[in-house]
Amino acid sequence: MASRTLFGIPVSAGIAIGRAYYLNKSHFSGTVRQTVPDADVPFERERLTRAFDAALHDLERILSLVPEDLKEHSAIIESHLMMLRDHKFRKRALDHIALSRVNAEWSLERAVGDVQEIFASIADEYLRQRMQDVRLVAERVLGKLVGGESGHQAIKHRAILLAHDLSPADTIELDVNKIMAFATAQGGKTSHAGILARSLQIPAVVGVEGLGDDLAEGGIIILDGFHGRIIIDPDEDELARYTDLQTQFETYQATIMRSCHLPAETIDGYRVQVLANIELFEEVVAVNDNGGEGIGLFRSEYSYLNRNGMPSEEELTEIYMDMASLVAPKKLVIRTLDVGADKLMRMQSSAEANPALGLRAIRYCLKHREVFRTQLRAILKASVLGNVSIMFPMISGLQELVEVKKFYREVQEEMHSEGVCFREDMPMGIMIEVPSAVITADFLAREVDFFSIGTNDLIQYSLGIDRTNKDVSYLYQPLHPAIVRSIKWVVDSAHRAGIEVCLCGELAADPFCIPVLMGMQVDSISLGPQAIPGIKRIVRQASMEECNALLKQVMASHSVARNNKLVREMIFRRFPEELMFYSSLVDD
Repeated sequence: MASRTLFGIPVSAGIAIGRAYYLNKSHFSGTVRQTVPDADVPFERERLTRAFDAALHDLERILSLVPEDLKEHSAIIESHLMMLRDHKFRKRALDHIALSRVNAEWSLERAVGDVQEIFASIADEYLRQRMQDVRLVAERVLGKLVGGESGHQAIKHRAILLAHDLSPADTIELDVNKIMAFATAQGGKTSHAGILARSLQIPAVVGVEGLGDDLAEGGIIILDGFHGRIIIDPDEDELARYTDLQTQFETYQATIMRSCHLPAETIDGYRVQVLANIELFEEVVAVNDNGGEGIGLFRSEYSYLNRNGMPSEEELTEIYMDMASLVAPKKLVIRTLDVGADKLMRMQSSAEANPALGLRAIRYCLKHREVFRTQLRAILKASVLGNVSIMFPMISGLQELVEVKKFYREVQEEMHSEGVCFREDMPMGIMIEVPSAVITADFLAREVDFFSIGTNDLIQYSLGIDRTNKDVSYLYQPLHPAIVRSIKWVVDSAHRAGIEVCLCGELAADPFCIPVLMGMQVDSISLGPQAIPGIKRIVRQASMEECNALLKQVMASHSVARNNKLVREMIFRRFPEELMFYSSLVDD
């Protein structure tokens, strides 16, 4: 067996076997606190200011050099530029020099620590992981302070890149033709490193414990992007096994990519629309390349993060119109702001004891109506392009929906009076993600044009568990009878009211759940771009007869274990090729 195996979070599927190259990032590991004389304080402040400016100019240069095939990654680099221009962050670091009489390097680390304390209290996984952006920006500034270089040019041959973290700017500077895969010590499923890996379609693992500078440079390693493993110094048996799996996956991947643009239609004629969940412009290319039929969920929160104030109506309008134009003629469903008072740095003064059950999503928007008004006006302006729909998150009941619609109509009337053009019949939907919305789905369906079932939150709220908490994550069961029955009730309620229902979240990308969802006759599913080809292939090989039979068995079951057994038996019998890559190493 291998001498050592490291474990992390798989974010981009695939197997890579090659030599390791460690991108030597300081990540403040060598920063030393030094007290400086009063006379040297101005000098340290000037050093830090010059470092910020140099890092800013560096990123501006990199942005100008982004090749055409990676233009979609520019948004992240621009967000890092925005942070470097943030006077509050710079001022915080400069103030540490003046107040504590310390060197510039240490003051920068302290400023990052201050921001980290703020981010640590954020409940939302995606927003919490934006702390990685702050670290990446600070590391670039630190590099200018200490005069260090990244050593990108040292990669002479194809390699598996190992790094503390990897920014979009790092990716642009690297010769991506020489990088077969990468692993980082930081990051999560929603980190930019993961998004970039999926966009570039190379295997990646993030959040790897024990991924340090002590790893031998140039040694042979195996990166398993299915199960989040880094195998160091593999023996001959491991090399043979993974080489065989790599070959099979590459063959399979080529097969499903050749047919990914075909419709997701069962052998007996039932068609489901396969859409994508995205949050950045850069992901649109991956959506198109993988056969996505539109955007079922555009998370709009990114435009509100890492900035001093709220975005303007003009700024949001430009973003939404650009995205709609890029996606056209396919549909674009924009979810309104899904944040809470705990999730924006500037709102930390109103931190909540339990933000997951507090002022978040539509509740936040109804309380902060000017913020809501600005976003609604921008979405309405973008609606003139014809392919835009609006969706409200975390609706808990009919009264709340009526209040949202009333305010929405007020904004429309206001724009009418100003002579502003918009599409009056723009489709309007809601997300079903709390139990109260499930129970009243038959009432809610009469008020909107479509439903989108947000399964990630629905499962957590219904079962009372946090899937990111390792102590209770085993309770996160998509095929729990309560979840299956809830989804079935929502789908049936939508169809009785004559509206369509989409299902999004990790459940939509789970091959084990697809036949059950097909049996329920969901109209569309929305998932990560990379999962689209495989899911479409499963749909095309299935029949509604067998999906209905499976659903009937699952609906009659009172046990999670029995449901899992029923589904696994059907999947492994009918789709062994699709599942072999995701199951072949599970029992190691």
